[in-house]
Amino acid sequence: MASKRRFQLILLKPSHYNDDGYVIRWWRALIPSNSLAALYGLALDSAQRHALGEDVEIDIDVIDETNTRVNVKKLIRRFREHGNFGLLGLVGVQSNQYPRALDIAKPFRDAGIPVAMGGFHVSGCLAMLDGTAIDLDSARAMGISLFAGEAEGRFDGLLRDAAAGELKPLYNYMNDLPGLGGAPSPFLPRQFVRRTAGTNAAFDAGRGCPFQCSFCTIINVQGRQSRYRSPDDIEKVVRDNWKQNISRFFITDDNFARNREWEAIFDRLTKLREVDKIPLGLMIQVDTMCHKIPRFIEKAKKAGVTRVFLGLENINPDNLAAAKKKQNKITEYRKMMLAWKEQGIFLYAGYILGFPGETPESIRRDIEIIQRELPVDLLEFNILTPLPGSEDHKTMWTKGVAMDSDLNKYDLEHPVTEHPKMSRDELQSIYEEAWNLYYTHAHIETLLKRAAVTKVPMFSLAKVLVQFSTMMQFEKVHPLQSGLIRMKHPSELRPGLPPENVLTFYARYFRDLIVRNAAFVRTMRWILATAWRIAHDPNRHNYIDIALTPIEDDEDETFDYLTKTDGAKAAIDHLKKVAELTHRVPAPPLAADLAAAVPIAPTL
Repeated sequence: MASKRRFQLILLKPSHYNDDGYVIRWWRALIPSNSLAALYGLALDSAQRHALGEDVEIDIDVIDETNTRVNVKKLIRRFREHGNFGLLGLVGVQSNQYPRALDIAKPFRDAGIPVAMGGFHVSGCLAMLDGTAIDLDSARAMGISLFAGEAEGRFDGLLRDAAAGELKPLYNYMNDLPGLGGAPSPFLPRQFVRRTAGTNAAFDAGRGCPFQCSFCTIINVQGRQSRYRSPDDIEKVVRDNWKQNISRFFITDDNFARNREWEAIFDRLTKLREVDKIPLGLMIQVDTMCHKIPRFIEKAKKAGVTRVFLGLENINPDNLAAAKKKQNKITEYRKMMLAWKEQGIFLYAGYILGFPGETPESIRRDIEIIQRELPVDLLEFNILTPLPGSEDHKTMWTKGVAMDSDLNKYDLEHPVTEHPKMSRDELQSIYEEAWNLYYTHAHIETLLKRAAVTKVPMFSLAKVLVQFSTMMQFEKVHPLQSGLIRMKHPSELRPGLPPENVLTFYARYFRDLIVRNAAFVRTMRWILATAWRIAHDPNRHNYIDIALTPIEDDEDETFDYLTKTDGAKAAIDHLKKVAELTHRVPAPPLAADLAAAVPIAPTL
């Protein structure tokens, strides 16, 4: 019998360059890639159905560069052994990863190997701008095939074109987004999943969002028509992963609270936990009005949700309105957070710095208010960034506003345009300072005390606090881009930078590794020791502070987050006027009926 041809499919999620010029890569990364899981699920389905014919086997490999080195020479040899019969797929490429993606692609294209690229940068640029904007021509000139949109229902065609040597320059499905019901499940084999800290997997239960946040790319890439997987689809994801002993998941929907199937999905997950005894641990993203949905928070707890991410974004309504995020009602923040705390679930919150009206002084003030008055556990900071694919970027691009030409900086950690009240250096400085301001020793101890009294798993929180209180300080990376033990290789230096002597490189690398990890270990020991001390304090259940106090009717007069900005005062006055116009007895705003409030839009 003639041997079958073997099509080599490499699915590669690029990282990006840190300020030191080297790729950001870890022994164990923190966040799993849903894009890789989704594409691997599609590729596995194609392979099992013999999409390239009965005489062709598809060999699939997965590389997440945040935890795996891209050995270019080895991969090129592999393609050559099969006559370049295959495809390098650059998956889920964001704008800050686009320069690295081009650098990876170049030697493969020089070797005649087919390369295709998809993700938010390609899709966002084609959705919002003309077809040549934001350096897409660099990919075209290299012979990279661009894929805009989602691959469900189209992946077989892409593979067939690659196998035939007939890849099109562009596959544009931005106006034809597919349904998700019954689509192949996101999935990664355990050998890839275990490269994330905690062996966490990821999947999306839905895509798309109807709202209009001007800084958001989701609405223009995944569309404003929400699409969902069914409860049966979700059960299959869980069972497929449980077969390889994986039960912790990040559900990547930008706002799971607005998934119309949320209750059926939670009920199914609850059955899997309680009847099938699968020990699920879930992280979801929701809006600040999710507590208004009857039974949502209680059912989330039963389904196995242990962590929740909130798009808090800011505590100044004027800043939220400027970003078309009027859906966030600051008068609801404490109600919502306390509702999650009652279920023993800990809260991440995204917070954006660099709105036009902000100054270093106002940012410092607002962080101090949040520490004192809001029962949020983890606060992650981002710089307001005109990401390609967002309305903000299109507006600036159309007006000819100067924006940084280095896409590697579009990571929400670097200013890329001018600010009306701060220089770029000042904004960068207050951004880095913000992490130190929030994660002080005193506040970390407060967070652990709050965890003890609200029955949030203290040592789970402590482990994450270690990461969030050290990564910007020691490694100059956002905690969600971080991991355990920074890895570097001389080949990962950004092209154009002067190469280091190999001996000098390794001497500096190991020195930094020892110094930074020693500091990391010291911080870890202090946080864990503090958590142990609090956990064994017989009075731990008596702890109370202003953030944990029950909601009171006079908060609009006594809480700084409701009184220190003109926007907050205006929001309070508006609620009082609504109460009067609806012929109700005038009530303080936090006692008013806000059931008609709409949900939050997606986070960055």
